[in-house]
Amino acid sequence: MVETTGGLTSQTLALEAQTLTLASLTQAEAIEIGNIAQEFGLARKHPIAVQVRMKEWIIFHASLPGSTPENDWWINRKANVVNRTGRSTLHERVLAEEQGIDWLAANGLEEEQYAIFGGGLALNVVGLGLTGILLVSGLEQVADHMLGVEIITEYLARKGEQQ
Repeated sequence: MVETTGGLTSQTLALEAQTLTLASLTQAEAIEIGNIAQEFGLARKHPIAVQVRMKEWIIFHASLPGSTPENDWWINRKANVVNRTGRSTLHERVLAEEQGIDWLAANGLEEEQYAIFGGGLALNVVGLGLTGILLVSGLEQVADHMLGVEIITEYLARKGEQQ
C-alpha cells in the first residue's frame, strides 16, 4: 500500500464527497456556507482565506486575520483543479500518489495555474453534479480539507440534511 497524504485513500475521499452532496445550491445557500466558514475560522483564529464559488462566479470571499494575498493565489489554483475534475483537490492529490504519477505532467498542466493541495472541495448537487466549490487556504493542506468537510457537514446539519 502506498503511503498517501494524510494517510487517506481515493476510495475514502470519493465516499466522503458522496456523503457531502447537497440538495441544492443557490446564491443564498453559497453565502450561508461562506458564513459558516468565516464563523469557524474566526472562532478558531485560523489565518485563512475562504471562498465559495458557483463554477467561476465568486459568491463569498473572506480573508481572515493572518491570511495574505498569497492565499488567494492558492485558492484560484485549487478552484481550477476542482472545476477541471469535479473532485476535491485532496482527492486528486491522493489519487496521483496512489497511481505514482506527476498529476500536472500527466494532465499537461502548469503549476502556476493548478494546485492539488487540500482545501478545494466540490459542492455537488443531487442530479446536477458539480455546481460550486468551497475553498479554504491558510492551514496545512489536510487541515484545509478537513475544515472544508466540517463546514459542509455543519451546513448540511443546519439544513436538516445530515445528522
